[in-house]
Amino acid sequence: MKFPGSVLASVFLFMAETTVALYLSSTYRSAGDRMWQALTLLFSLLPCALVQLTLLFVHRDLSRDRPLVLLLHLLQLGPLFRCFEVFCIYCQSGHVEEPYVSITKKRQIPKNGFSEEIEKEVGQAEGKLFTHRSAFSRASVIQAFLGSAPQLTLQLYISVVQQNVTVGRSLFMTLSLLSIVYGALRCNILAIKIKYDEYEVKVKPLAYVCIFLWRSFEIATRVVVLVLFTSVLKTWVVVDVFVNFLSFFLYPWMLFWCSGSPFPENIEKALSRVGTTIVLCFLTLLYAGINMFCWSAVQLKINSPDLISKSQNWYRLLVYYMMRFIENAFLLLMWYLHKTNIYMYVCAPLLILQLLVGYCTAILFMLVFYQFFHPCKKLFSTSVSEGFRAWFRCVVCACRHQKSCQLAEKTDQRSSEDKDETPSSSKISSVPSQILNADEFCSA
Repeated sequence: MKFPGSVLASVFLFMAETTVALYLSSTYRSAGDRMWQALTLLFSLLPCALVQLTLLFVHRDLSRDRPLVLLLHLLQLGPLFRCFEVFCIYCQSGHVEEPYVSITKKRQIPKNGFSEEIEKEVGQAEGKLFTHRSAFSRASVIQAFLGSAPQLTLQLYISVVQQNVTVGRSLFMTLSLLSIVYGALRCNILAIKIKYDEYEVKVKPLAYVCIFLWRSFEIATRVVVLVLFTSVLKTWVVVDVFVNFLSFFLYPWMLFWCSGSPFPENIEKALSRVGTTIVLCFLTLLYAGINMFCWSAVQLKINSPDLISKSQNWYRLLVYYMMRFIENAFLLLMWYLHKTNIYMYVCAPLLILQLLVGYCTAILFMLVFYQFFHPCKKLFSTSVSEGFRAWFRCVVCACRHQKSCQLAEKTDQRSSEDKDETPSSSKISSVPSQILNADEFCSA
């Protein structure tokens, strides 16, 4: 049975970030910074409550008689209890014989064009561990993008405004960045397992490293760009965030309304229509929060029973990174034009270049992952290199067509100029000229 390392990582990041947030808010209170204290507590306690609700929802404890579990979740100790429960199940799995097992069928990734179907016995303990891993994966994503991402942006902004980075704040920003990167990594793994549910997916360590580097560069550069722009144009950053957030929030609903599908009723049997609507709104809220800082890797599809689109849409990926790169460049340009005396000793052109190169580095690691380390790359209809070759051929053909059109225009201009250059002082009779004009007219 696989060691539940992902559960341990999720609980560690959750507890460490919450503890440091409480300590940092106490330092803000002692310094008299009531606003920074309130915002730090808000971005810390709100995702904590959402994580507790997520764990209760996935394990369906709201409809079960478990008062102790509900009390621990109310005391914000739910993840610790769940982690303890996971390791109890893991330690007892090899000593207790399970009377009931279920058989699952998975297909292997094709090798040499052939794919075998394998059967695997799954006991009750392994099924419970799978449920716990799934719950903690979703909780990590919520903690990352509804808590750690705004928290990292806030703390970096405070450091820029105060021109001071304390030890507690630097530790807090490091934990927040790790939490966001880990949440984005869980998004990638979750997207792969949902899209290729019928296959046995095994992610190699180099794939994890590549995803970690991709997400680290992408999120770090995005947060720095937002902080720089906020430090000089506080009002306009609200407009930018609102437009981004509202666009990604409404996009899945617009696709759902355009499809004409009926309202989904199969999310959870115990939920009413209002409860289903609340869950869908929360999912779209989380989807918008993820895309605000990085590519979500999953496409929310409300009219699908799984709520996730299983098709690999390269066009959306390309459009997202192109638009995000243009937006980051524009925000940096606005920061450069309106920068204040805070950045007197900062080489602004070099900083802009570093941030743009950092974002391009993130895109490079993403392409490397999809080309070499994706666990299901053999199932792709087209690879990244084939896409680049096709794009290069299109560009070359377009350039050749443009050059040929330019050459044709030049030859037409020369021929028209040669026709217009007739000698005005010539004493040729008018009959041949009339015959020539008639010939030209017939040839035209």
